[in-house]
Parts: sequence; structure tokens; C-alpha cells
Amino acid sequence: MASLSRKGRRVARMATWALVAGSNVALRPSLWGIAFTQLLAFARQDWFGRPPYLPVPDMRYLRFRMETVYGNGDVMPPTRDLLEYLRWCRTQRRLWL
Repeated sequence: MASLSRKGRRVARMATWALVAGSNVALRPSLWGIAFTQLLAFARQDWFGRPPYLPVPDMRYLRFRMETVYGNGDVMPPTRDLLEYLRWCRTQRRLWL
């Protein structure tokens, strides 16, 4: 079996991270609404017109965000950071409403 390319390994790692992170969010119903809101906020604008036809973020944007937060664009954030970020987003949204 041929080995995955660097991009393929990155996509596989991202898919694994998304599965673990999604499972953790699924266990916290209080975060479902803000998680969905943030997913749509980060999604490519043309997500409905390009495969995989899911509201996934642009990988270049995610790499930029990881570089600015963790100093390395290839880092997958710890799940606790994602959960804390979602809680922060929820709090900020409540302050604006």
C-alpha cells in the first residue's frame, strides 16, 4: 500500500481530530448551538458548491489560525482548548445580544 502524501497525512490527522473534538462537543449539549454557529462562521463561503459539500473551513485559513495561536500551522489544538473557545464564544455572543 502506498504511503500517504504530506497533504493526505494532514487531512487524515484533521479528520481524526474532528471526530474526537466532535464527540467531545456532542457530549455537551450546551455547546451545540455555538459550535454550529462557529462551524458556519469558519466555513468556506462556497462550501455548498464544492466537494465535499460540507461547511468545512479552508485548510489555509486553519493553518494560519494554528500558526497564530500555537506557533505551528500543523498543530491540532487540544480538545480542551476547543471547548474553552466555544464557551468563550457563547459568553461573547450573550454580551452582544
